[in-house]
Amino acid sequence: MPMKKPADDLIAADKQCLWHPFTPGQIWLDSGDEPARLIVEAQGFRLIDSRGDSFIDGFSSLWCNLHGHRVPQIDAAIRAQLEKVSHTTLLGHASGPSIELGRRLVQHAPPGLARVFYSDSGATAVEVALKMAYQYWLNRGRPRRRFMALQHGYHGDTIGAVSVGGIDSFHQIFRPMLFETTLMPSPCPYVHPLGASAVPAVLEQIEQALAAAPEEYCAMIVEPLVQGAGGMLTHGEGFLAGVREITRRHDVLLIVDEVATGFCRTGRLFACENEDVAPDLMCLGKGLSGGYLPLAATLATREIFDAFSDGGDKTFFHGHTFTGNALACAAGVASFDLIFSSGLLDTLSAKEELIARRLGELADHPHVAEVRQRGMMVGVQLVQDRAARQEFDPALRTGAGVCMHARRHGVLTRPLGDVVVLMPAPAMDLATLDELLKATVTSIREYFDGTRI
Repeated sequence: MPMKKPADDLIAADKQCLWHPFTPGQIWLDSGDEPARLIVEAQGFRLIDSRGDSFIDGFSSLWCNLHGHRVPQIDAAIRAQLEKVSHTTLLGHASGPSIELGRRLVQHAPPGLARVFYSDSGATAVEVALKMAYQYWLNRGRPRRRFMALQHGYHGDTIGAVSVGGIDSFHQIFRPMLFETTLMPSPCPYVHPLGASAVPAVLEQIEQALAAAPEEYCAMIVEPLVQGAGGMLTHGEGFLAGVREITRRHDVLLIVDEVATGFCRTGRLFACENEDVAPDLMCLGKGLSGGYLPLAATLATREIFDAFSDGGDKTFFHGHTFTGNALACAAGVASFDLIFSSGLLDTLSAKEELIARRLGELADHPHVAEVRQRGMMVGVQLVQDRAARQEFDPALRTGAGVCMHARRHGVLTRPLGDVVVLMPAPAMDLATLDELLKATVTSIREYFDGTRI
């Protein structure tokens, strides 16, 4: 056995050969060996770096971890599956773990969702939904080409998912490659000029756009309740239900992207449940395997599935090598069962109240415009001038600076521009959650008052 390379050799190798996602290359190369850059271990809700320093996982390892790290039930399920088979194709064959997870998804998903199509990431789950929606109308002899989505929306980084994205800094450069999408304004009061009146205004715009183009739209896609990568933009009450009513009336499919909002993030198992919405297609990822392994799924109604069932040119010609991977699905089954056996859903309200109370301490901070929260999803909006809502110069990377400072208080999280994001694992205990929140408040105060340690 070769000797394990020391941390400094690994860090040097990282800078020589890796390309990190959503990371400016030169900034990474110039960053040095800042605390917690090389994660080597985890325990519960904490990550441990190569120095042995421990940090609270404040954004659940990019919004996917549900129960913490090294969870005995999930570890055991993966080990047990390893003793059988790690992967077999679903093309022409069946696999027990994929069936077991599929049964659970159909049982607990919003009413009407009856079929599960597996893929390997949130973006591919969206890609599948978009292609299903397009081909559904083609198979029915009523071809349609257009999609509708929201400004500030994010649905992944594959070409179809980018086509329905609405964040210019991520998506604008690729516009010449993309298909046609109509973007409606976000109903978040913070970014909409009408503020508290945003919901009825945007619903009216959607109504008018669909009425003006009958039989042209395949589907509308939304992130239900919260637009995550857009800056934790929360929607006013009734928006999702209103979109469902309008799309149904105009015979347009509704796709809900629950990749970030699903699995207990908004106080319910799925965000749709908060407004009793049953979509035509639902995209899942991130927390589907408990945050352990790459796994995603697109759920469809029986009506949509039936439109593809005649064979021939109506077949859905789409798939992935690792579709329904046995290890990932075994982790998903264990994670799903743990949600209910642990009573996780019943613990969420107390955690949501703690978040609101602790972060309420920032209500009068001169550089905090607002704290947006829905369930366990939180964004602290930083601004140069609170009264005028004047933003910081992006070159200052203020949000990144605050998050880097939070590492000195034992917290790892990642900003969205100048929005400090907190998205702890839903199962995080109250004591650890309180520690996370106190450290965040302290870090913001210290960063701006000059008492940075």
